[in-house]
Amino acid sequence: MPPLRSTGRFPEAEHPEYAGQYRLEACLGNGGMGVVHLATSASGLRLAVKVIHAEHASDPEFRARFRQEVAAARKVSGAFTAPVVDADPEAERPWMATLFIDGPTLAERVKRNGPLSSEELRKAGAGLAEALRDIHRAGVVHRDLKPSNVMLAADGPKVIDFGISRPADSDLRTETGKLIGTPPFMAPEQFQRPREVGPAADVFAMGAVLVHAATGRGPFDSDSPYIVAYQVVHNEPDLAGVPADLVPLFRLCLAKDPADRPTPYELMVALRGSSPSSSYDTQAYIPAQHTPDSRESAPLGPAAGSRKWTRRKILRACAALAVLVTAGIAVSVVSTVGDGGTPAPAPAGPRAEQAFRPWSVPLRGGDDENRTPVCASAGPGLYCTAPGIKAARLNPADGKTFWSVRSDDSTAQTDEGMTPVLAGGLLQVVAPGGNRLEALDPESGRVRWDIDISRYSTVRPVGDAVLLVTDGGLVRAVDAATGKERWTRQRGGTGTQWLASPGGDRSALAVTPSTDGTSTLVSAVDPADGALLWEKRVKGTLSPVGRAGGFLYLLSANADGFTDAVVRLDTAGKPRAVRRIALPAPVDQAQAAVAGDTVYLSGAGGSLLALDTGGTKPAQLWRLETSVTHLSRPAADARAVYVTAGDGRLLAVDAVRGVLVGQTEPRMDDGRYTFASVLPAPVAAGDKVFGSAPDGSVFALDARDPAKW
Repeated sequence: MPPLRSTGRFPEAEHPEYAGQYRLEACLGNGGMGVVHLATSASGLRLAVKVIHAEHASDPEFRARFRQEVAAARKVSGAFTAPVVDADPEAERPWMATLFIDGPTLAERVKRNGPLSSEELRKAGAGLAEALRDIHRAGVVHRDLKPSNVMLAADGPKVIDFGISRPADSDLRTETGKLIGTPPFMAPEQFQRPREVGPAADVFAMGAVLVHAATGRGPFDSDSPYIVAYQVVHNEPDLAGVPADLVPLFRLCLAKDPADRPTPYELMVALRGSSPSSSYDTQAYIPAQHTPDSRESAPLGPAAGSRKWTRRKILRACAALAVLVTAGIAVSVVSTVGDGGTPAPAPAGPRAEQAFRPWSVPLRGGDDENRTPVCASAGPGLYCTAPGIKAARLNPADGKTFWSVRSDDSTAQTDEGMTPVLAGGLLQVVAPGGNRLEALDPESGRVRWDIDISRYSTVRPVGDAVLLVTDGGLVRAVDAATGKERWTRQRGGTGTQWLASPGGDRSALAVTPSTDGTSTLVSAVDPADGALLWEKRVKGTLSPVGRAGGFLYLLSANADGFTDAVVRLDTAGKPRAVRRIALPAPVDQAQAAVAGDTVYLSGAGGSLLALDTGGTKPAQLWRLETSVTHLSRPAADARAVYVTAGDGRLLAVDAVRGVLVGQTEPRMDDGRYTFASVLPAPVAAGDKVFGSAPDGSVFALDARDPAKW
């Protein structure tokens, strides 16, 4: 990009001489948030330094947005973006320095030289798809992809300007009534559901960007942003002038439903495999969904050539096919599913009339906006808590309420830390407000004993005991059946997290990161008398996930707080071996669950991935970008991984292949509550999966057939 003279009437014509240690040499361009200057580092690197406008530097909202931009840009720094060299978002004039990219923007290239040739279009499209794949793997959704944010460097396109990329920024800007993005390149959901914008919105924007590159205009064109917004939501895109063999692919990118759009990986496969001399028709080559690391692709067959065959309909067709096969009808097909898929459920027996039927019941005790119940399966019951309801027992078969205990505080917030837990034969419940622990009879809901826990920050049932822990590491153990004190000892310290043990090993584990962040001490404590059983110091800042098969699983955080590895500690063997499995890309705000040797992680921005920790070569099995910004902690069984979305949807992803196999409709109480501050994990139990939603409902679905959800 040729430097522009630092003159003109925009506010930064008289720019400051320095940003930090960098002397600003020339103005490269001016934007809504700031001015980008050319600079040179001490080692001779040419830099592009973005300095926030003076009038915005005093605005807390703009400062917050710029901090988010810096954090997002640092996360995705790599081959497809402008790597961050230095930044100071807290300076009087906040600034960020990235490597200078020598090349025009796509907008400049089209304006100066006209639309790209077919070959240039395919090359730019494949590179842009690869860039989006890399960005989404880092847990970031760009949300403002447009021709002026795509740099055409000699080694391929680079994506820049992550000013509105962070998911948290969505809340900030929609509350102030501002649009997120640039209307001609915004997806329908950005106008309709801005809080739930996910990676699929970037795919829509990429489709619009490529149409602009092919024709010199966008697929939705008007001088009025309001008319453009209407066209994006309601009208079909104008693809006149797009190469004929790319029209079907671009049309899929611009699908109104995010679920019908291809993934960046699928676009990479399609665009790299296509050329003017290709003998096949791109319309018949809509790639099947693959994991990002797959090296193969396969057409869906002749039926995929019809534009009526969206991905959702393909999934439904596959589900219908499974029903026919289960019924014993011989069908010959060309399958697009690789080996290792889960087997179809066994056919219904002679008592099919008693088969499980999905149910949904309201669980409300107050009128607070946070209505999402929190539930757990224990023994034969499903136990839940909700605003205004201290605890309730539901019948897992039909949702019938056996008993319900109302709370005196109908507005208290619920969270997963208040989930009822069975210990010592009683239901341990933290009362709303967090000041009392009550032990309830699981058959009647009556209080057997209660205790003041106002001085304790952690309550952890372990076997037949309940541990009460202060922030300073003082641990008091009480008998779960009687509430009587067993012992009090100093165990752990500041930042200690406690984990109970499933199965026969009744020890409790304390996980304490060191103050310098270099290591974590794992301690095993006997809940009967508080005796220290063993200790193991492990490298890195770790937080516990769960225990399974004699192993403790932990997440490792890097210096920026992103999860970059899963650590497996052998708690049964001697010596206590440690295995560290690095993630190909860090995950922001990771939550995890363990099933066998596999750890499933969900992250901010909608990433969901599976990590194999067993075998001789542990590695990531698959990673899926779900297009859901706000995901719960995952739950898993042998069939699928389940996550809850912020709008109340329950999603099921094939545990082996990492593809979406089913999802419910949103449950948002007629749209009055559009964001769930509490997002409990689903509960997988046998052939059922239980969920809860912002409309105050608890529901159960058949885990054997997610395609029918």
